[in-house]
Amino acid sequence: MFSILVVEGEGVITQLVREQFGGEGYQAVVVRNGEDAVQFAMREMPGLIILDVELRGIDGYQVIQQLRDHPKCMHIPIIMVSAHSSLVDKVRAYELGVDSYITKPCCSDELLAHIRRQLRRVQQTTLSPLTRLPGGLQLERAIDYKLRGSDPWSVLYLDLDNFKAFNDAYGFVTGNDMILLVGHICQRVVYEYGNADDFVGHVGGDDFVIVTTPDREKILCRHILARYKQESMSFYHPEDIERGSINGVDRSGHPYQFPLVSLSIGVVSDQLRCSHSMNEVSTLTAEAKRLAKQSSNNVSRVSPQWGVPTQVSHTPASFNLVGNVGRNLFHFSEEDVLAKFK
Repeated sequence: MFSILVVEGEGVITQLVREQFGGEGYQAVVVRNGEDAVQFAMREMPGLIILDVELRGIDGYQVIQQLRDHPKCMHIPIIMVSAHSSLVDKVRAYELGVDSYITKPCCSDELLAHIRRQLRRVQQTTLSPLTRLPGGLQLERAIDYKLRGSDPWSVLYLDLDNFKAFNDAYGFVTGNDMILLVGHICQRVVYEYGNADDFVGHVGGDDFVIVTTPDREKILCRHILARYKQESMSFYHPEDIERGSINGVDRSGHPYQFPLVSLSIGVVSDQLRCSHSMNEVSTLTAEAKRLAKQSSNNVSRVSPQWGVPTQVSHTPASFNLVGNVGRNLFHFSEEDVLAKFK
């Protein structure tokens, strides 16, 4: 269920939202102050925020500023409700990034029209229509946000192996369900084991990206892989599970046995907080994913030291790590560089 966050002290708007949108799969959640609003938005990623400018603690304008400064929340529509009707107040709110400004006392029909319009707009323009996860420019900004900061970061690139054969054998509807499963697993695991501001994005197709920190990468990889292995079994026919493969046709039209769909994770990690460009991270992440696909257990570990060529190890308990990598350390052929961050 998706949530609509209402930040108000009276509860009138919250009740209206519950009555009008509860049957459409939205849960109205109310908080009373600005600090709680920012924390909830970072953690829960609501589909919409309705914000009263008059709050205890930080005011509505500061809430907008904090949410719009962080790439995880920058796409969430914000409707500001205010008793101030001056042009100065409205201009300030729009310059900070609100999507709608409504003056109190407001008409219920007007507010509902704004809510429906903003929910429809964000689904059509900024989120994947399948997974409802952010991607594209927002994904770039999430990575750039980490690159410009002073804290260590990790980027996880997740990709399904042998997915085309599965899609051909079971149909695109079941294929979409498999992609949705990966997206849901990523969200649940990051929620349970990640940081509050960790970012989950959908690059497209069966590719996903998680932006996190080095101390979280191993536990995220471990739980994502374990849950995928268990939960993906429900998509197969019993005979395919027993055989451990899918009957399919190769590119030449010949019958062929394809392995069950597995999940690979490549990780680029910088614990030294050195300067990197978006193109460099994109290239390194593509290589990390390629190495994951080549390893026998869908994971591999690359542990380079700064400025020193690396060795690849394949161990059962290891993860794909490309960390602390300097510019020009690796040289890849064009066909290897497949990350679609741009």
